[in-house]
Amino acid sequence: MPRLLRALRLGRVHIVDALYYWTDWTLFWGLTALRVWALADCLTRKVAAFPAADKLTKAAWAAMLLLGAVFGSLLSPYNPISIVSLISVVIAAVYLADVRPAVREVSGETGR
Repeated sequence: MPRLLRALRLGRVHIVDALYYWTDWTLFWGLTALRVWALADCLTRKVAAFPAADKLTKAAWAAMLLLGAVFGSLLSPYNPISIVSLISVVIAAVYLADVRPAVREVSGETGR
């Protein structure tokens, strides 16, 4: 009987381990997609729109987003809550929430 109880406990541990694995995997790829989206959007904007919107230059944002995408994914593979990953996600989120709308408005693009 103790062997059966041990097997049941180990089964629960494997379920929790699998849950952690798939949660980390999903977060990692979701945050990687967010970083790549922010970088791709930045690269498609006009250079003159950034200073006109009173933001950092396009080169500065592109460099921050590129470094964040590379280091956020490579330095912490499948670890979405490492400090480097979180910093790079904050940079991408600031770009998407603050810089992107301002640059779009200055460029005369309509929101969809």
